[in-house]
Amino acid sequence: MNKTQIITAISIITFLFFSCRKESFISSPDARLSLSADSIKFDTVFTTVSSITQSFKIFNDNDQKLLLSKVKLMGGNGSAYKININGLAANEADNIELAANDSMYVFVTVNINPSAANLPFIISDSILINYNGNNRFVQLQSYGQNAHFLNNTMITVNTVWPNDLPYVILGGIQIDTTISLTINAGCRIYSHANAPFIVDGTLIINGTKGNEVQFASDRLDEPYKNFPGGWPGIIFRGNSKDNEMTFAVIKNAYQALVLDGPSINANPKLQMHQCIIDNAYDAGILSFNGSIRADNSLISNCGKNINIALGGDYVFANCTVASYSNNFLSHKSPVLTATDIAEQNGSIISADLNAVFRNCIFWGDNNIVENETVISKQGSSIFNVLFDHSLYKAVDDPANSILTAVIRNTDPSFDSIDISNKYYDFRITKNPLAPGIDQGAAIGFLKDLDDNNRIIGQPDLGSYEKQ
Repeated sequence: MNKTQIITAISIITFLFFSCRKESFISSPDARLSLSADSIKFDTVFTTVSSITQSFKIFNDNDQKLLLSKVKLMGGNGSAYKININGLAANEADNIELAANDSMYVFVTVNINPSAANLPFIISDSILINYNGNNRFVQLQSYGQNAHFLNNTMITVNTVWPNDLPYVILGGIQIDTTISLTINAGCRIYSHANAPFIVDGTLIINGTKGNEVQFASDRLDEPYKNFPGGWPGIIFRGNSKDNEMTFAVIKNAYQALVLDGPSINANPKLQMHQCIIDNAYDAGILSFNGSIRADNSLISNCGKNINIALGGDYVFANCTVASYSNNFLSHKSPVLTATDIAEQNGSIISADLNAVFRNCIFWGDNNIVENETVISKQGSSIFNVLFDHSLYKAVDDPANSILTAVIRNTDPSFDSIDISNKYYDFRITKNPLAPGIDQGAAIGFLKDLDDNNRIIGQPDLGSYEKQ
């Protein structure tokens, strides 16, 4: 055998040796295995409603195959959790081969059985990974809660919701014409992504400071609980009347409040007292020829905070309307738009517009929007728009409007705007000489959004009174 043949033979033997070695299983208890997570946590999961699916990966960090003797959900068939092991929906799997430097997924869901408890409770379990005599565990933890579940529900009798359990809306809810729903202080309403809150009758919300009535998406897990557009919103349709909201917080909707059509009696279609609308994807308030009386309320960080079309009748008093770009929404539309027209079936129609904005603040960040208040008159109907003792960001004063004691393009000095940490405090406490302090007109509201006393005579602008 010549030298070339000897070298070739050695190369082949070496290749076969290492190939066989890679094909064999590593058996040492010191074999390296890593996990993408050592714990899986689910935020509040409502009973009878399955959670989202979470997952973790098991990595074989060795140059040889690794045999996982067992992957097992320790709670077994009686567990609230269900797992999928590398594509197999089973609570236990044995002798799983994991190739050299390869990985596999384990998926986890949780479904919590109904309970009489009305406070959050903790559901725990663990997943065992056994290999080469080693035991590794991934801990599972969920906060579960019982609730009232309403699926495609029509309310046909006058109803009062007590504050005992949360309300989870699946598929939607509708208040029938001539029927009223009263929601007591402290109630929490969570709606699914396909579940609009439709009001054909009357909605009365009786929140109090510290016991606000809260509306939000039913996705309470990270990161979804802060996403805008998580549920459709509240829709007041044509026959709806005499709606009143006090200390309501409406968050993370697609369109938080929609008013379709005028009031059918002498009262406003909707009255809002000391309410917060926040983080709506499209609009905080979208009104087509509606009527609203709102005081001491905050409409913040929405795609379009207040969007009025086809006229209507509106009074906003001591309200703060503000938006800042963040990871979820770019502030690229004025915080207030109002017009007397709308398109219907391909034609432009118009209606009377009467609007008063008194003691209000309209503000946004400095990236794209130069004029935060845009008023457009295009029809021949009655058109009366008044900005009275209000502060707004604008290069140009709002057109087609009467302006009285307004403050233009002067920063209102909000207390804290921390976009990276998603923290917004629209109180005016940073600067004792802030332009809106004591600049309001006397309009008779004794309390602000914090339920603190207003100064009699010359209140501050916006929804908060400096204390």
